[in-house]
Amino acid sequence: MRKRNIFLLLIGLLMTQITTAQNIRQNTQKILKDYTDSLAVLRQQLDAAQQKNDSLQKELSDGRYYRLFVPATFYHSGANKSLSLHPETGDEVTDAIDEAMMNLYMRRPDLIRNTESHLNQVGSVREDVNQEVKQNVEMVEHVEPLPDEPEVVPVGIVITKPNFWQFKFDGSLQVMQNYVSDNWYKGGESNYSGLGVVTLELNYNDKDRYTWENKLEMKLGFLTSRSDTVHKVKATNDLLRLTSKLGMQASKKWYYSLQLLAYTQFAKSFKANDPFVYSDFFSPFDLNVGLGMEYKLKALDGKLTGTLNFLPLAYNLRYMGRSELVDLYGMKGKHTLHEFGAQFTGDIKWALTDNLTWKSRLYAYTSYHRALIEWENQIEFKVTKYISANLFLYPRFDDAENIDDDGTYWQFMEYCSLGLSYSF
Repeated sequence: MRKRNIFLLLIGLLMTQITTAQNIRQNTQKILKDYTDSLAVLRQQLDAAQQKNDSLQKELSDGRYYRLFVPATFYHSGANKSLSLHPETGDEVTDAIDEAMMNLYMRRPDLIRNTESHLNQVGSVREDVNQEVKQNVEMVEHVEPLPDEPEVVPVGIVITKPNFWQFKFDGSLQVMQNYVSDNWYKGGESNYSGLGVVTLELNYNDKDRYTWENKLEMKLGFLTSRSDTVHKVKATNDLLRLTSKLGMQASKKWYYSLQLLAYTQFAKSFKANDPFVYSDFFSPFDLNVGLGMEYKLKALDGKLTGTLNFLPLAYNLRYMGRSELVDLYGMKGKHTLHEFGAQFTGDIKWALTDNLTWKSRLYAYTSYHRALIEWENQIEFKVTKYISANLFLYPRFDDAENIDDDGTYWQFMEYCSLGLSYSF
């Protein structure tokens, strides 16, 4: 009986093992089938994603979509389709893009920055943008390893000496001719006039503390007139002036300043039908030295620049070379005149537009016995790179001169010219 029970127990254990083995086999087959099915599904998803990506790349490479990505521009095709009684329709993509652009024009016209007409003026639109661009990629089986390079590569360093000097040139030549026949019904007379202007600048700035600015201005203008029987040619605008300023920085925009100003003229000055020489080279000649503070002006995003020189300590030397002029210009019968006083010099340049510039120079000097104020204004309009028009306004106050018939010491000169100009 006992042997029989043991046998039955062994039979039960064997059947249990067989059943367990069958279950494990069935589970293994099911896991393998599920894994195989998941691989197939993943392959289908990858194929679908690749097809979608290829389709998207093909659409993005289609040149018809460019209008959606470039800066907002008004194109004619959409408006022609919307306003025409018999619109010409294109393919589905082009019509959809035209409709989208028309919605943009109607809802947000403020975003439009360009037009198709302007694009046609600057350059024609390419027609080959619809062609798909394919890259020819060469596949290789093995990539050569990169060569071993040292971690630290020596680099040659070249140190150049900074150039603190800057040279500028500005020149112009204006010529004007006026012809009037002898029997002209309104009268008048023929004349020729010309004006040459050259400005040279040589400036030093060490970008740290010291500056040295030097400017040489030369102007010479002539006029011919038939009514003047004494002189064939007269000088109308005559200036030779040197300005030199030495500055030492005191703060961001303020400098301690020492200024030297020397000026005279080139030629003799006459009045119509008058042989008397009213001024000449070194007659008079002024030399002014001033000590004070200078302010560097820069405003309106750099469009307004210049300097303001406040010189409370100034010395002025005036020399008269011609003996017949020693009783004029406040010389009091002497060839030399020494004065001490104060002065102010302001030079500004304002670029009103790209082609319109206003240059102004205000000079004021007083010896506490006499006063001199000069305000030079030049408005320059650039017609082209080498052609410019100039308007020059020059009011002047000098109580060292004799008072005029109107009882004022004010003087005024103005001219307008058109001619060649060049600067660098």
